[in-house]
Amino acid sequence: MSALIIPTMCYKDAAAAIEFLCNAFGFSRHLVSQEEDGSVPHAQLTFGNSMIMLNSEKDNDYGKLVTTPAGNGGMNTMSPYLILSDSEIDQHYEKAKAAGAEIVYELQVQEYGGKAYSCKDPEGYLWNFGSYTPWK
Repeated sequence: MSALIIPTMCYKDAAAAIEFLCNAFGFSRHLVSQEEDGSVPHAQLTFGNSMIMLNSEKDNDYGKLVTTPAGNGGMNTMSPYLILSDSEIDQHYEKAKAAGAEIVYELQVQEYGGKAYSCKDPEGYLWNFGSYTPWK
């Protein structure tokens, strides 16, 4: 079986989230659909050879199945781990911190290998970045 997993996320202000994710974390816009009111019904952002999809919070059938961390008492029910090279992790951490990411676990060497840090974006989603890769 050949499969890919693409996390999907819902944001109150998806347009602002896209700006932050691109500027702070280094995502690239692959496809962004935007309505006249500024809402984003669907967006695809890439990070290396990976992708996330996101949308603005909507009161529709799908919107009744998902929520933002703010809609869940600030709690996350999943948190992506994005892999960077050993030579990229320190600079990535500094860029995210400078862009206003809330660092919740400082960059540090992990006992299982590599360095890692965790942070929250402006809407409270938890992101994990590290140089450890389970594929090696």
